[in-house]
Amino acid sequence: MDIGVFIPIGNNGWLISKTSPQYKPSFDLNKEIVLKAEEYGMDFALSMIKLRGFGGETEFWDYNLESFTLMAGLAAVTSKIQLYATAATLVLPPAIMARMATTIDSISHGRFGVNLVTGWQRPEYSQMGMWPGDQFFGNRYDYLDEYIKVVKELWETGKSDFKGEHFQMDDCRMLPKPQRDIPIICAGQSAAGMAFSAKHADYNFCFGKGLNTPTAFAPTAERLIEAADKVGRNVGSAVLMMVIADETDEKAMAKWEMYKDGKDQSALDWMTNQGAKDKTSGKDTNIRDMTDPTSAVNLNMGTLVGSYESVAQMLDEVATVPGCEGVLLTFDDFIKGMDDFGTKIQPLMKSRAHIGVANTKKALDAEGAV
Repeated sequence: MDIGVFIPIGNNGWLISKTSPQYKPSFDLNKEIVLKAEEYGMDFALSMIKLRGFGGETEFWDYNLESFTLMAGLAAVTSKIQLYATAATLVLPPAIMARMATTIDSISHGRFGVNLVTGWQRPEYSQMGMWPGDQFFGNRYDYLDEYIKVVKELWETGKSDFKGEHFQMDDCRMLPKPQRDIPIICAGQSAAGMAFSAKHADYNFCFGKGLNTPTAFAPTAERLIEAADKVGRNVGSAVLMMVIADETDEKAMAKWEMYKDGKDQSALDWMTNQGAKDKTSGKDTNIRDMTDPTSAVNLNMGTLVGSYESVAQMLDEVATVPGCEGVLLTFDDFIKGMDDFGTKIQPLMKSRAHIGVANTKKALDAEGAV
């Protein structure tokens, strides 16, 4: 099972709380995190895109870097780890995104991929006069289907004459082409989103569910298998999980309770209100999950709280879910969390035993060189 890190491109990471670690995003912070991920043998790093935050006392996600330019910088200072930027497809024309991705593909020597998002929070786009109207909630995957067809034509042939409802190319040219196939990921959980990922994506991200229930996302992974089977493709699931770890289960749980007690209610209200603007999509979208008041303080993502040993065991359980090819991790405290994962959690994981062997060999080689 591949392991990745969902880097904190927005302030305060993924805890909407006044008592969780408070910090602003920066290139240096994300560089340190990704270099640690590379050092510890993690497989990929992903950055989101957010164009307007939720406000509140913590100004949650009011501070955000831009995904493609950040990953271009990280591509230049890393050598092994796979990097994914997120394309806000409503504001990035497909021909521009295709060229940007090809550029980072060149910088990274073939270690770059793209995460596609349709957009769900209207003020992100209406503030710039770029919201197409609320009918977009209902046709966003039709839009995205045309979008990726244009992108793939440009990547594969260097030109596109695509004509559709949303995009019309007129002898559009783009050279050079990428040096290899650029992987595409999406985060569809609705029926339309799953169908899109099955047709076009290489991986599909899904939300983990609940507290210390590492396999609760299995039905979502099964739905993706069924959708991919219908079109004769193999598309793997990667599940989003938050890790809150400490020396003992009790210490870790105390942190989690503290974060919940400090929830930023104003920011949570904004998020819930924006999620409710979509009157078209069904109850199975990831936005419905994210904005559910049950555990909105951590955006309702699956959360693993416990000792280093307990978290390692639960991550090994994640690896047993059919169709799961990866897990995308967030942490309450990213710098300490990365070090704890690399030195105290991953060495205990049976599903990551190959990383331990590789790190041991690297250490012995270094010792021999001395």
